[in-house]
Amino acid sequence: MAAIHHYLFSDAYEFAGKLRTVNLAKDKFQFAPRMFLEASLAYIDRLPQKTFDDIIEKYVEMNIAHPFREGNGRANRIWLDLILKQSLNQVVDWSQVDKDDYLLAMQRSPIKTTEIKHVLSAALTPKVNDRALYMKGIDHSYYYEGYMEFNTNELDD
Repeated sequence: MAAIHHYLFSDAYEFAGKLRTVNLAKDKFQFAPRMFLEASLAYIDRLPQKTFDDIIEKYVEMNIAHPFREGNGRANRIWLDLILKQSLNQVVDWSQVDKDDYLLAMQRSPIKTTEIKHVLSAALTPKVNDRALYMKGIDHSYYYEGYMEFNTNELDD
């Protein structure tokens, strides 16, 4: 996860790929306290990832940990796709995931993971080597975070 975060954000943040040194909260939700962050990440690393349910449970735990000061959601979605690809030979077609449904399900996921499992399972695809699908996923990941200034079709190869 740190390598993904560093790759994505090393040109934007000097803390890219480095664990946060502060406590974080968003919309009244407190992410894992800084003093327990390393233990939380070690726990997440040991979680199984053999089934879709296992993988989504791990994904939710990583979101709760929120290891970086910024960019957690974007890095976490790529991390999820890598685990899904390695373990199940599938990825999420993020263009099929409604922003509001996804964000609401993620807000509720620390209590119950049923919604996020439903939202993401409906968008699974075996197109694990489809570059266009992957790039659309990056676009959607930024869209979920409220960024719409560019799209990956405008980037040089």
